[in-house]
Amino acid sequence: MAAHLVKRCTCLLREAARQAPAMAPVGRLRLAWVAHKTLTSSATSPISHLPGSLMEPVEKERASTPYIEKQVDHLIKKATRPEELLELLGGSHDLDSNQAAMVLIRLSHLLSEKPEDKGLLIQDAHFHQLLCLLNSQIASVWHGTLSKLLGSLYALGIPKASKELQSVEQEVRWRMRKLKYKHLAFLAESCATLSQEQHSQELLAELLTHLERRWTEIEDSHTLVTVMMKVGHLSEPLMNRLEDKCLELVEHFGPNELRKVLVMLAAQSRRSVPLLRAISYHLVQKPFSLTKDVLLDVAYAYARPEQSAGHHPAPPVQRTSGFCASELPSRPRGSVLQPGEPPAPSTTGTGKLPGLVCLVPGGKSQKDQNTFQKLLHINATALLEYPEYSGPLLPASAVAPGPSALDRKVTPLQKELQETLKGLLGSADKGSLEVATQYGWVLDAEVLLDSDGEFLPVRDFVAPHLAQPTGSQSPPPGSKRLAFLRWEFPNFNSRSKDLLGRFVLARRHIVAAGFLIVDVPFYEWLELKSEWQKGAYLKDKMRKAVAEELAK
Repeated sequence: MAAHLVKRCTCLLREAARQAPAMAPVGRLRLAWVAHKTLTSSATSPISHLPGSLMEPVEKERASTPYIEKQVDHLIKKATRPEELLELLGGSHDLDSNQAAMVLIRLSHLLSEKPEDKGLLIQDAHFHQLLCLLNSQIASVWHGTLSKLLGSLYALGIPKASKELQSVEQEVRWRMRKLKYKHLAFLAESCATLSQEQHSQELLAELLTHLERRWTEIEDSHTLVTVMMKVGHLSEPLMNRLEDKCLELVEHFGPNELRKVLVMLAAQSRRSVPLLRAISYHLVQKPFSLTKDVLLDVAYAYARPEQSAGHHPAPPVQRTSGFCASELPSRPRGSVLQPGEPPAPSTTGTGKLPGLVCLVPGGKSQKDQNTFQKLLHINATALLEYPEYSGPLLPASAVAPGPSALDRKVTPLQKELQETLKGLLGSADKGSLEVATQYGWVLDAEVLLDSDGEFLPVRDFVAPHLAQPTGSQSPPPGSKRLAFLRWEFPNFNSRSKDLLGRFVLARRHIVAAGFLIVDVPFYEWLELKSEWQKGAYLKDKMRKAVAEELAK
């Protein structure tokens, strides 16, 4: 405001200087009165009573100032290079403290993509001029801008000994009681993620104390969920308060907010039974349209706390219909989901499938297929590894392998293994190649051996691992079902012979389905040069698998 008054006084004096020769003493007295009146009352009252010759410059200044400010703000927001922002310090632009802060915030955003340029920026003279301007008027920076400014200075790498950074931090301390709760949360996140210096951690402790004391100020679900996700993990007392507030506001949450809260609890391995029970209740009672992504995140979130040792499941809640997350492997039994809504009408002719599966089978994108594979693996875990499980499973129409299950490029190892197996079996009815199971895994080959180690016609016998059974006879006593699994180079951890988790799960499921596994890793197969060596290798592998089973 003082700057505007000085500008107006300058205009008055300039106009008076042009008219001074023609003015009588009374005119000079009148000019003095006008100048005094302008300095004392122009900030709060109109000055339309001034003479026209003195009024015009002031009115022009007042009319042009908002336009210039809007123009500068637009240039700051649209800048795509640091040079464009630093050029605003020169020329006809006169930046105020808020605009200087906005320039620094924008610089931080632009340099986040080019961190190597931060060192050059800190040495730039215009940049130091910008910091000095900000430091001289820091008290007039708006609250919201100040909360973003501190994080930007941390991100730009301003030295901790810089008086400009210390000035901003001190200003934050002075304003803590005036700042809104969301501003405090943003500042705490900035201190926690953008700076690990001692001075910023001390400021973080003060911010968390204020957040803990003022938690009752939260009035909307969006602010609550944001604070829980951003800074809740930084303070156990704060998180306890936020969970209490969440219980108070949970009835106003939408499905996405419920998902965020659940995923946040899962990520921190927190088990708030009252909150989980409340969320389960609202998921059942409210007519939410739950998408595939929401359902998968909720299923993951309810599984995560159960994996924490020493906890008991939440009390049960009556389920009316749909795919119940609690009935998947590892769910608190109190978690409940109602049927999901498909994003578009199904074209498979099977109609609406219960629960999660209705969202995926008809999807043709790679993401949808990958998601459905995960559902098959969850279903297989419940079916094979949890005999006490009595909840719903995916229907046979859903677990039947689709065309894409076997529609993959044949690798050299796969081709050689198939050719060797064909020669080893001698007859096509003694084994099956490329067997797609209902568990979401594809076997390279399947054979059935009798008690004497001879091949049996595998298609004549019942195969529970297939979605569509082919045989009608029960396998004879003492028979063994073997699955051949090849392991390519990408299936292993880098520079090791340890399988990735996905393929460890595959072996676990196939063993639980009653198979003996014949592993064919690439590093062993590459050492085999002749067809005879390859055939002998597979026979030896089969004998070892049977011998290990008999030795148990």
